[in-house]
Amino acid sequence: MTAKVQTAKLPSGAATTRVDQRVRVRFRAPFALRCGALLIDYILLALIMVFSTMIARLMGGGARMAGGTAEKVGILITLIVAVLDLVVMAGLTGKTVGKWTTGLRIERTDGRLPGIGRVVLRHVVGYPLSLLPFGLGFLVVAVSPTGRALHDLIAGTIVVRRSGGPIVAPTRQPRPQGA
Repeated sequence: MTAKVQTAKLPSGAATTRVDQRVRVRFRAPFALRCGALLIDYILLALIMVFSTMIARLMGGGARMAGGTAEKVGILITLIVAVLDLVVMAGLTGKTVGKWTTGLRIERTDGRLPGIGRVVLRHVVGYPLSLLPFGLGFLVVAVSPTGRALHDLIAGTIVVRRSGGPIVAPTRQPRPQGA
């Protein structure tokens, strides 16, 4: 005689459900670091403008280019690089070259990547609006408890420092008695 063993069936999904103890830490990006990242992006674009204009002049015969064609080529190349850096790269990875260099990242307020549409709203609409009242839209970061500038508020984004990825939350250790 063998005993029949019945196993209890759990509701679907209950067996695979577990408590995820990993926590993602986000640090608000300091104002000075954000300024440094923006400065790196603009210096990069200025250098591309200068060098592409110089190369266009050299390839076109120097002063013989009529109608400022070298300048138009420089502006076109700079515009293409600006769109790739400030829109495409920032939308897909959350980082521009400047933010990548300084260890910053653009995220939605819920922690997801911003996406190209949100980054276009942030950089094409939000940056000019942040500049309008004497750049006060950028200075909002310094006094805002959330660390968000006007363009971040418009686009629903936040700039954070690199966190090093998920970490395991510490477990509670019982306190020794008498300590």
